[in-house]
Amino acid sequence: MATFTQLPSGKWRVQVRQGGLYKGATFKLKREAQAWAVQVESQAHSLVTTGYQSVPSGYTVAKLIDAYIEDTNPHYKRLHCLKRISRDVGHFSLSKLNAAMLNDYVTKRLKTGIQGVTLAYDLSTLSAVLKYGKLVKKLNIDSMVARDARASMALRKVETRSTEREREPTDHEMQALYTHWEANERLKLPMADLCRFALATAMRQGEICRITIEDVNRQNKTVVIRDRKDPLRKVGNHMTVPLLPEAWEIAIKHIGKRTAGKIFENCYERSVSASFTRTCIKLKIKDLHFHDLRHRAIRQLFSGGLAIPEVSLLSGHKNWKILARYVAVQPSEVHEKFARSSHAS
Repeated sequence: MATFTQLPSGKWRVQVRQGGLYKGATFKLKREAQAWAVQVESQAHSLVTTGYQSVPSGYTVAKLIDAYIEDTNPHYKRLHCLKRISRDVGHFSLSKLNAAMLNDYVTKRLKTGIQGVTLAYDLSTLSAVLKYGKLVKKLNIDSMVARDARASMALRKVETRSTEREREPTDHEMQALYTHWEANERLKLPMADLCRFALATAMRQGEICRITIEDVNRQNKTVVIRDRKDPLRKVGNHMTVPLLPEAWEIAIKHIGKRTAGKIFENCYERSVSASFTRTCIKLKIKDLHFHDLRHRAIRQLFSGGLAIPEVSLLSGHKNWKILARYVAVQPSEVHEKFARSSHAS
């Protein structure tokens, strides 16, 4: 029940107590206080009867996205996606969001020529936001509507899975890149060492740019990779991995006499990615990404005789099926291995 009190300043103080819920606010006009009280009482009644509160008047999808960003501090890729979604559907009233609205959104996006993989990721991200609104904010909304919109893409025969890349840099391409970077005295990023380190560790670009001196164990020649990518555990997935001889030499070279800070000073993921791409374009190396070095590194680890558990420790994969996509076994390699084993026996 709401109680209204006029303050000496002339403003109105309103207090709502209902079902164990208490809220209070101050307004310049009594009618504003009354309108607010009606809304709060409605929310309280809904919370008591259903376990969820009704969506506040004027609350948009964009407001929920903003709350989600503030609460979860998403990584760069997801943050970029959230901002894109907010631009496209943020103006929708959250309480009125429905399947028809998202169906129109999907249709419009597909007409722009967007890849199904990208649109599927956007809808999955929106689904996470709606689940957050339902389970964390306790808002009475349909949290499954975005998931259903994503599922409908299959009926439209839109491919939502990315094609697995098999691209790896060749020795010739890597040498061309090294030569170019090492001859450029104005280049501030140690691109050649970053790439050699990637090939020696199978680390992701972001992991390489984040690892710190404080997490290096000189006795065991290991480093801790913090918050390593994991679909089931976004935060706190720390892994201690060995730095093999070439990687260890590069790390020690960049650490020098320092005792704290990042191993690779002033190296940031976006800058490294941009430099790599620019150089590939300049050298006319087609369709090569920094992440393709990880593919080659994993294959080389297997070729060097490491077993699945040992490679997965270095790469961070916890599922052989996922790790297997990086290993394109060639028929010639099978012949060579069989010939070696037959000769040895």
